[in-house]
Amino acid sequence: MKQCIDVHGPLVWGIVRRRVKDHFAAEDLVQEIFTEVWKSSGRHDPAIASEGGFISMIARRRAIDWLRRQQRLPEMESLPEKSEIPAEASVPGLGMDRDTLWAALQRLPDETRRLFVLHFEKGMTHAEIAELTGQPLGSVKTRLRRGLIEARALLQRDSGGGMNLNPDSLS
Repeated sequence: MKQCIDVHGPLVWGIVRRRVKDHFAAEDLVQEIFTEVWKSSGRHDPAIASEGGFISMIARRRAIDWLRRQQRLPEMESLPEKSEIPAEASVPGLGMDRDTLWAALQRLPDETRRLFVLHFEKGMTHAEIAELTGQPLGSVKTRLRRGLIEARALLQRDSGGGMNLNPDSLS
């Protein structure tokens, strides 16, 4: 494998860097590509393609798949820390100050807050969260939904019941 990387590394790196601008993401993708080359090496047929052609096909396909995954991800921005936000600033669409929102979310169970951070702040899919946490996919979905319902109840209680926050619109 080392010899393969030494010989074909520049080829794979060139293919990836044409499509992936982020250096660290490109490094990760190159590693994934060589892992795929290792797993797929038994399928290589020298009568159909050279070693370089086989590897470049895998690299090109993986790079395109990576780009497609990135295009499906929503652009996410991290929420500012509570201390960075003026207390009187209101949350768009909720008509309440940020302190009330942060206080309500802090009362949620630790596991629920962790799932919220992974899903809403880091932009992870339900499946990615399930894989990371080792929880079944259905449990992740259920816990996120229940967490949203609980957050809505807390926010309604804090705001005097005038809130209309739909958990389906947040996910």
